[in-house]
Amino acid sequence: MSRAQEAGLDLVEVDANGQPPVCRILDYGKFKYEQAKRERDARKHQRGTMIHEVRLRPRTGQHDIDLKVRIATRLLAAGDKVKLSVMFRGREISHPEVGREVLNKAISGLGDAAGIEKPPGMEGRFLTVILTPTAKKPAVKDGAKAKTADKAASDGKKAIKAEKAAGAKAAPAGDDKKTPATAEKAIEAKAAPAGDGDAPAAKEAAAATAKKDEA
Repeated sequence: MSRAQEAGLDLVEVDANGQPPVCRILDYGKFKYEQAKRERDARKHQRGTMIHEVRLRPRTGQHDIDLKVRIATRLLAAGDKVKLSVMFRGREISHPEVGREVLNKAISGLGDAAGIEKPPGMEGRFLTVILTPTAKKPAVKDGAKAKTADKAASDGKKAIKAEKAAGAKAAPAGDDKKTPATAEKAIEAKAAPAGDGDAPAAKEAAAATAKKDEA
């Protein structure tokens, strides 16, 4: 006990029937957590053998039948078996065909999500049928496919945006149109300064005035 206190841990009796009894120095909280985790993992592997019961009544309306069908669909998608039961009370047992009709509506509502393991039959005052999942967790697979498709579409959009950004950096907008025109105007301005176009006319006027003076 003193060694456990010095280490800041707990002294746990592992085997009380041993001679002498076996004890361990450990963190009891961590030990219980790992033990519970092992038990949860063990139950996960046993989920396929679980049977969940969904009950109906001969007077169950269509809306309630649809609700029960959705519950059964979720259970089947999780990989569990489902037991559909129609419970008869009092004189309802004298009309089993009414209950069978309700049961058939529920089975048809499940569609391809369920297979019949045990056909409908009477068990006392219950008309029951046991259903098995046709495929384990199909909703998860469909969701994975949808995520893959969404990811591919997102990657395609990112690639298009990257190409546009690269094109914008390589060729800024307006360079091909404005730059050559501006360069040509600058060259013309340097080659022909302002007023050169009026110089020949001025020379001709001066020559005509000189001829008149000589005359």
